[in-house]
Amino acid sequence: MELINPIYTDAAKVEQLAAEFQTSKPYKHLVLDNFFRQEVADKLYENFPSVEKLTKHWKGMNENKSEGSNFSDFDPIFTQVRNEIMSPEFAQWMEKVTGIKGVFVTDDSLGTGLHQGSDGSFLDIHVDFNIHHVKNVYRRLNFLVYLNKNWKEEYGGGMEMWNADMTKMEKVVMPILNRVLIFETSEISYHGYSKITLPPGETRKSFYTYFYTPITDPTLLNKYHDTIFKPKPGDSTLKKVGTNTKETLKNFIKGQLKRAGVKF
Repeated sequence: MELINPIYTDAAKVEQLAAEFQTSKPYKHLVLDNFFRQEVADKLYENFPSVEKLTKHWKGMNENKSEGSNFSDFDPIFTQVRNEIMSPEFAQWMEKVTGIKGVFVTDDSLGTGLHQGSDGSFLDIHVDFNIHHVKNVYRRLNFLVYLNKNWKEEYGGGMEMWNADMTKMEKVVMPILNRVLIFETSEISYHGYSKITLPPGETRKSFYTYFYTPITDPTLLNKYHDTIFKPKPGDSTLKKVGTNTKETLKNFIKGQLKRAGVKF
């Protein structure tokens, strides 16, 4: 693994990280600074594509951000990093660190890509979809690389990690350059970021990877759900009712489509 900071491949360090992952709160996770070699991180930052080069733009009640996995349109460094993360060697490293066996990355937009948020961007608190709706594999881990140089606290944008009943935010991870956040995706891994305030020319940038494992129990497919957004305790009544109603309807419809074998 040539692009990664060698301190993270040391056997003793891997053992330490594995112990930290299992005991972290509010759900299993790791925050790893200076994860890639510095020249790799700098190149990712300097060549991060503009918002306009990304192919998806979400703007609704619960999110305002852009996304793209069109790697052929990006600087080659992004493909190099993608190849490293999707390699068998990296999968083995993830297995050792997280204790989750058989992990892999799908070769599509639900495997790797870029996220970017301009001034006013936000991503409400949510749990992620649990099953890849096309490939029928089980989502297990998020691997997020933050790529923001000189990020200031007043910008906001920290990843908020909430407890299982959504009553308390227990941790905030600021999205600074070359910081990696790894966490187990589950029915309680509530996360997101509040509305950011940025000066002209600044954006919130990250490289995402989702790890999966095969589904060995076919009954799990009947428990499929899409992303589930949750209102915060301090949200307005209108926001709470609107979010809960929308998410219930969305997941009912998508669940029905999934069980009927309809592609969406």
